Amino acid sequence: MRAGHVGGARHEQGGDATGPAGAATGARAVHGELRPPYRTVDLAGLVRTRARQPEAIAEAAARRVRRPLVGDSGRLMIVAADHPARGALAVGDRRLAMAGRADLLERLCLALSRPGVDGVLASADVLDDLLLLGALDDKVVLGSMNRGGLAGASFELDDRFTGHRPQDIERLGFDAGKLLLRIDYDDPGSLRTLESTARVIDEMAERRLPVFVEPFLCHRRDDGTLRNDLSAEAVTKSIAIASGLGGSSAYTWLKVPVTDNPDDMARVMETSTLPAVLLGGDVAEDQEGAYEKWRGALQLPTVRGLVVGRSLLYPADGDVAAAVDTAVGLL
Repeated sequence: MRAGHVGGARHEQGGDATGPAGAATGARAVHGELRPPYRTVDLAGLVRTRARQPEAIAEAAARRVRRPLVGDSGRLMIVAADHPARGALAVGDRRLAMAGRADLLERLCLALSRPGVDGVLASADVLDDLLLLGALDDKVVLGSMNRGGLAGASFELDDRFTGHRPQDIERLGFDAGKLLLRIDYDDPGSLRTLESTARVIDEMAERRLPVFVEPFLCHRRDDGTLRNDLSAEAVTKSIAIASGLGGSSAYTWLKVPVTDNPDDMARVMETSTLPAVLLGGDVAEDQEGAYEKWRGALQLPTVRGLVVGRSLLYPADGDVAAAVDTAVGLL
């Protein structure tokens, strides 16, 4: 962290962290424990700044060095961390893996420091922390817009816009927004989400701000939990629906999964001319297999990059740098 930034982070070259941040990181589970060297976060310093100087967040946003959304390579590598805002804290069998804020911030700072990583997607609280830590200079910043569809809730598909508004993204000088669009033909909440999504796409286009739309067709299992349908037909339909929302698609990007059968992706991605990025999903038992799926889909002309979170931030071996570097190498 550069001198003069608030938040009190420092860089550790291995060894045990000390102070308040050390207490937070020491509580990690052994499985997936973050490997040094990593930057430890002074949690008490962040809290102190938030309590005494809340205006420091806006000041840090105003100072932030910006860059184009897409650089010379034409590719994007974005690290995602907006899961906690809708109560989705689990990584694999670790139900509260993303709940430790100092730990999450350390993982994010490490990922953002790796060559080839373009930026981050997160909710306001996480991005505010990263601003205070000075971690967002020359990075693409995506604000997460609708987090109202809490994981496991009966109203999960009535996914209201409880996060960044278009005016917030504009005011803070962020680079784009992201929204989740899950559609269950049997759930009326999906219609409300569809309509509000279309209006937000309009508002973003009026401001000439890109918005990344993450569409799924889904249905509820017998136990009430939601399942995203990753068949070729379902992903094709979700792309077609998302591409047609709003009065202009000029600033719309898609954030899409790899289909159950990766060989179907070429045909599926012919559904739209909108630029797309691939999403990562949860940590896979076969992470090498996930990398291979991404590698194949990244060869398609509309696929411009990756937006991946848990599988890079919480790899089973704890080596965030290696996981991120592997993903960057796919581009």
